[in-house]
Amino acid sequence: MAPKKAKRRQQQGEGGSSNVFSMFEQSQIQEYKEAFTIIDQNRDGIISKDDLRDVLASLGQLNVKNEELEAMIKEASGPINFTVFLTMFGEKLKGADPEDVIVNAFKVLDPTGTGTIKKQFFEELLTTQCDRFSAEEMKSLWTAFPPDVAGNVDYKNICYVITHGEDKEE
Repeated sequence: MAPKKAKRRQQQGEGGSSNVFSMFEQSQIQEYKEAFTIIDQNRDGIISKDDLRDVLASLGQLNVKNEELEAMIKEASGPINFTVFLTMFGEKLKGADPEDVIVNAFKVLDPTGTGTIKKQFFEELLTTQCDRFSAEEMKSLWTAFPPDVAGNVDYKNICYVITHGEDKEE
């Protein structure tokens, strides 16, 4: 079944003629569609505040404030259907540097070229420099990218996820 043609709407900033579906590979679009379907708990084709509350509850986050849910919904310019959902991800990922640029930045911290950096060192950088990570953000980072038994963090995997939005299949 061929994907439906999305209506083009000029967005603020970079208008252009590009279609949101052209920003992603077909496999990525399918993964985003699966995620959208999981979040759209009532299956009405629109992600609502109640959908967010239900999906967060299913993930163990039970006491999410109404204001937080409203802030999430307000990130979109209108009702969050699949096209808007995909556009939101495209806008978030569009600002990321190419993978090789991010990997090269990490290589400065990895003079031996192992592809890893020490968890303790990385955590110190993230919690003491520039836009400092909170304890909660660090916990989320280590949940998503656990260090190995020697305390090393695979920064190439982190770079891949930043630029592709998914875990590398090994």
